[in-house]
Amino acid sequence: MIRIVNIVGTRPNMMKIAPIMEEMAKDGAFQPVLVHTGQHYDENMSEVFFRQLGIPEPDYNLGVGSGSHTYQTAHVMLALEPLLEELEPDCVLVVGDVNSTLAGALVAAKMSIPVAHVEAGLRSFDRTMPEEINRTLTDHISDFLFTTEESGNENLLREGVPQEKIFLVGDVMIDTLLRHRDKARALNVLERFGLKPGGYVLLTLHRPSNVDEGDVLSGIVEALVQVQEMLPVVFPVHPRTRKRLEEFGLWPKLSGLPRMVLTEPLGYLEFLGLMQEARVVLTDSGGIQEETTILKVPCLTLRYNTERPATISQGTNKLVGNRSEDIVRAVREVLEGGVRTGTLPKFWDGKAAERIVRILRERLTT
Repeated sequence: MIRIVNIVGTRPNMMKIAPIMEEMAKDGAFQPVLVHTGQHYDENMSEVFFRQLGIPEPDYNLGVGSGSHTYQTAHVMLALEPLLEELEPDCVLVVGDVNSTLAGALVAAKMSIPVAHVEAGLRSFDRTMPEEINRTLTDHISDFLFTTEESGNENLLREGVPQEKIFLVGDVMIDTLLRHRDKARALNVLERFGLKPGGYVLLTLHRPSNVDEGDVLSGIVEALVQVQEMLPVVFPVHPRTRKRLEEFGLWPKLSGLPRMVLTEPLGYLEFLGLMQEARVVLTDSGGIQEETTILKVPCLTLRYNTERPATISQGTNKLVGNRSEDIVRAVREVLEGGVRTGTLPKFWDGKAAERIVRILRERLTT
């Protein structure tokens, strides 16, 4: 049996691990072990995702909780090392670019355990983003680099990663989306918020570059004042973002807007239900750029770079930055008909996890 320790820490990780765990469970060659680091630890940010995505309960929960990037990375490493000594896995699989990803890869590499990185090779070329540090370092200590798009292969080859370690497999988040979109639609979440298909804007906001500086966040709120005059805006508020809005005195203004629908973080199915019927999505999330491309929903990314260029060159995504006037102008253009339906990148077909599991079986049994 091939024992794989799969490491997750945040809700995007869970969306990526779900189809991989499912494929491993189908394949009699694997003994998958699921380790949750506890980087996201509250009900809305974590536990509900396990239930909705059909992921088995974690075999181990490290309970790391919140803290600085250094704190989280170090505590995951300290808790994980004795566990890997006990389990003696054939491979450690990490997904994405969060602190748990890097921590898991570092511990495994130092213990000479092969590392598989799912979503390898993505680059924003912005070293001020903690995720860019995490993903770059993880790639250079991994043995299996599973990429989502052609740019990932190109980045890795340019950085000197051997070709034989790189595998273009597609995007496991798309696997999850395609498996759950009908279930999400059946929830009728639009009725809950009194919305009509194509009749609202959906917003997510959490990156430090957007929420940690008062002037920047204030400018985004000013844009939302104008956007909600065009269409209602549904905003599931990340706990960290809410804290900043309150700290900068912006929460009363935002919550007082007549067509601003503020909610707690939503489960995966509820959010997917809203995303697939939105007129336009505003986000600073990486994964949502990919999901809107599959759903053919216009996406305006409130950043000046993206590690997922295929969503722009082929998909429905556009970078608009975080200046108030640019956000408002971009939304207006979409509402006036400036919409691209886009095309799908290679292997974004719902079979990425199947490819990953097949490659691991072939390589780890030789």
